[in-house]
Formats: sequence, structure tokens, C-alpha cells
Amino acid sequence: MLKTYTFPEYAYRQSLEQRSGLAERRPLVIIGAGPVGLTAALDAAQRGIPVVVLDDNNTVSQGSRALCYAKRTLEIWDRLGVGEAVAAHGVRWQVGKVFFKDELAYQFNLLPEDQHKLPAMVNLQQYHLEEKLVRACQLQPLIELRWKHQLIGLQPGEEGVDLTVQTPDGVFAMRADWLIACDGAGSDTRGLMGLDFEGQVFEDRFLIADVLMKGGDFPTERWFWFDPPFHPGQSVLLHKECDGVWRIDFQLGRDADAAEEKKPERVIPRIQAMLGPDAEFELEWVSVYQFACRRMQNFRHGRVLFAGDAAHQVSPFGARGANSGVQDVDNLIWKLAAVIKGEAPDAMLDSYHAERADAADDNIRQSTRATDFISPKTRASLRLRDAVLSLAKTEPFARPLVNSGRLSMPTPYVDSALLTADEEGAFTGGVAPGCPAVDAPLGEGWLLEKLGRGFALLSFGEVASTLPTVVAVGPVLTERYDGQPGTCYLIRPDQVVAGRWRSFDAAKVAAAVQRSLGPTVIPAQAGIQNSLQTPTAPDASLHRHDAQLNRQPNLEDPDGFYDELIASQRGLSEAQADALLARLVLILANHIGDRAVLREALTLARIEPL
Repeated sequence: MLKTYTFPEYAYRQSLEQRSGLAERRPLVIIGAGPVGLTAALDAAQRGIPVVVLDDNNTVSQGSRALCYAKRTLEIWDRLGVGEAVAAHGVRWQVGKVFFKDELAYQFNLLPEDQHKLPAMVNLQQYHLEEKLVRACQLQPLIELRWKHQLIGLQPGEEGVDLTVQTPDGVFAMRADWLIACDGAGSDTRGLMGLDFEGQVFEDRFLIADVLMKGGDFPTERWFWFDPPFHPGQSVLLHKECDGVWRIDFQLGRDADAAEEKKPERVIPRIQAMLGPDAEFELEWVSVYQFACRRMQNFRHGRVLFAGDAAHQVSPFGARGANSGVQDVDNLIWKLAAVIKGEAPDAMLDSYHAERADAADDNIRQSTRATDFISPKTRASLRLRDAVLSLAKTEPFARPLVNSGRLSMPTPYVDSALLTADEEGAFTGGVAPGCPAVDAPLGEGWLLEKLGRGFALLSFGEVASTLPTVVAVGPVLTERYDGQPGTCYLIRPDQVVAGRWRSFDAAKVAAAVQRSLGPTVIPAQAGIQNSLQTPTAPDASLHRHDAQLNRQPNLEDPDGFYDELIASQRGLSEAQADALLARLVLILANHIGDRAVLREALTLARIEPL
């Protein structure tokens, strides 16, 4: 039982189907009343689709769990009427700091520019979030929440899905035209269909301790330590929650005993070592977890669709779990609504998997890299990791290599068949097709508030369009969208840019709308690029190579160079020599600046056979 929160208990009621014994047909059934399932229900109801949500529990989640919600996710909830409430209740933050041993190595700012409605990140315990989402669903007449309803059987068909549901009063049958599984990593739906994940399970164990502190002088920032003196050889993460609670994650290693590590007599000394022996605190919630980076092969199986942790799993570093799940259903529901209403073919739903599987792969790739940096598996990777952290204190080039978890950002759908490519040379900035629309002040409100729930046109000038049109006004909008006079952006119902042009052409816009609703047999367009997410290219003048490795004599004084290298090792211990060479490798790799040249150099340097 938490000291700062009282769990609500939602009433179980018999359904109409159970009372009548008739399997009444439902347009949409969602399995799971977590953040993803409740978000899907709200979105579907706002698009006019009646929804039944089944959950085998009758309260919200235990523990803080998914804690960090990113700006894009907050914007989705804002469209559904709960974003401002989440941001107001939670802890806003945008600065993160990374420490190596006991020194600051690197810090970052997730949202350095002003004039955004919602913050970069909000920390809010999952039970608070779910309670707000449940309340919003209760106020929506098209949503029926059914507590203590467990899915125990299903039979998919071409026209719908037959369900078998168990309740405290027995078992009954339901029928759904469409089913969305949002029932978490241990998905009953996935298990009943004999489906599984593909990917990697990591052996490292981590301890989560939610701690109720008295006092404490930590700022509202994300702090991450590598090899700190209070937890040597491992990592620690600190976050502030609301209600005076702080989350602390301790890396435990592969061989930790989960049952033992959760005991107060094991947890409290760890926290005292971190905060000091005189710190006053109480344990609020403790858990030990392992994690996986894996996903289903396909998120769509006929009329059954999977979202969130039921479809894919990632490590918690970077807050990519719940955020990507909410973005899944943001992508899915408008497409499902278009199919249900006859505005798009059934094949339109295949694009849900195509777009969101790419996003899942991106999240898995980012999470795997973060895990490998946080928990090096070899002596060589540990040497390079520590070299990065030591160089980051003084060298700007090393800071982008620091990886304590790349914080959640929406993955652009750059290869999607639903997008319309830029005309060649038309744009060098702005928001590229496949990227979410970027919010900005507009009049007395904000751009995203004015886009509505369907296709919309953002125009930098008056146009005669049949689509709902927002006329862009103001320097911030103009800057963020490269809004030269006459420029037009087509925005999808999920607020993703579908296409853009330097002047309005009704036929081109209509074709882009049709492409957005068309089947995915349309070939993907290789020309679509994500201008916002692509890093700025290094200045070519800084490079002293011509994209190939120089293998000819190039040393002005070969013997002197060799003497320098030998002298650099003199008097060093083996560990110090390893650190020096690792730092030198990173410095020279940055100086090379070209991955192909680096690869050639590594091939030449490699000792055969490996």
C-alpha cells in the first residue's frame, strides 16, 4: 500500500451480453485498460466509434511504472482532452545531467527554445495518469469500461472476432468487428493466438525504488551516474515524481537475486550510501526488473491489431515504452475509423504495421545501444565507454556519444507509402513529410489545437481549399515550417505531415489525401527525407581526407611520431594505458569524420585471425 496514494476500486457490472446470453456485435473491443488501451478508447470515441474496454483488474497500475511522458505524447493526450491535466499534475523537466564517477560529464536540454504549449517531459506516476484517463473515458458516452473481465478465448474470422470472457459471475461470449490488444508484455491476446516476440532479452537486473524524501536538494532534472562512488561499477538514475516521491534506479548486474534485492534491508543501505547516512526517507514502492528489446513479426493479424507492450518491448532507459505505445494508437485509430466508415480500403490498416514497426525497430535499436553503453559486456566496450565519459567533460565531440538512454522522440515515417515526397529542391528546412506537425503559437492559441481530427491544410496565405484550412500567421510558425509565402502543408488526422508544396495546387493536395488513404501497395518514396531529425553535417573544411584512407607515407618525422607514441605509454599502468588508447581512438575517429574511412582503417588495423 502506497503512503501517498489511495487506489480507486472500479465497480464490476454484468454486461448486456452476459445478462441476455446473446453475443451482441461490438464495433471495437480493446483489451487492456492501461495508458495505451485507454488512449485508444478515447481517440476512437472522439471519432464516433463505440468502444468496449475489457480489463481483468478493477483498479489502476501498482507502482510508478511508466513515469516519463514526452512532448509528442502529451500533445496526443491534449487533442483527447487530458494533456494539460497531465502536465499540470506532473513534474515538468527538460534538463538532464550525466555524471562519471563523482564529476559532471555532460548535460543536455531537451527543449532549449521557447514558445511551446507543452513541456519536453513530464514525470507522473502511472497510477495518476491512468486515473485521469479512466475519468475521461467515464465521461465519454461511447466508451464502456468493463472491469474484472478477462479474455480467455478468441476466434478470429474474416468478418470479426469471437471472444470468450470470464467474469466473477462466470463465462460469456462476445463478438467484435475489430479487436485491439493493449494488454501488455504478457499479452493474453498474443498468447491465445499462439504469437510470440522476436528479439533479445537482457540479463542485467535493475532495482526501482520509489522513495518518499524529507528535504533533499536535488533539482527537477534527470540525473544519471556511471560508476559513482556510492554504487561503484554500476549505474544509477534519479528522477523526481510528484507527491514528494523520487525514483531511483540501481543497476544490480546479471547475478542479482531479485527476491533478496527487494528486501528493505538491502534497499535502504543503497539509498543511504547515495543520499548520506542522515537522510530521511521512506520506501514507497520497490521492484526488480529485467527487460527485453523485441517485437512481434506483424502488428496486424486480420481484424486483431496489437499496440504498445503487447506488440513490442524496449528497455526503460529513454522512456520509449509507454510513449511509443501511445503513438502506436495515435497512428492506428484514425486509420481504423476511416476503414469502418468506408473512407479507406481494408488494406489501409496494413500501413499501421508498416509505419509503427519501423518506429518499434528504431526504439529497439536505440534501447539496445543505450543498454550496451550503460552495461558494457566486454573489456573493450568498457574501455571505450569510460573514454567517452572522460572526454565528454571537456570535448564537445564526445558528448553526443554519451548514452544514458536517448530520450523518447517520435520516429519519422520517412519510408511510408502513404506520404507524398517533396518536389526536388523545394524545401531545405521546415517539417518534412512523415514528421509530426510542430506546435507553435497561433493567434491566442496554438497550432495543434486548431488542426481538428481530420485532414487539414496549413497555409502560409489564403487558399481556396475544400479541406479545413489553418492560415499560418506569426514569425515562430514561419520559422518552424520554412513558411515562405504560398507554402502549404497537408496534415493527416494524426497530425503527421502528409505532404507540402511551395504553392497551393488543389489536384496535388487531393492526390496526396488519396495516397494517405490508399492501400500500401503504393511503392515507398525514397526521396522523402526528415529534415528536422537529420544532424547537421560536419564542416567539410575540417576534414583532412578525401573519403579514402591514406595508406601512403604521410608522417613528417616517422621516428619522431613513433617515439611520441611510445613515450605516451611510459610509466602508465595497464589500465591507464588502456584508457589512453581508447581516448586516442575516439579522438582520431572524430578527426577522420567519415564512417567508411574509419571502417577501412579498422579493417587494416585488425589482427587476423580474430
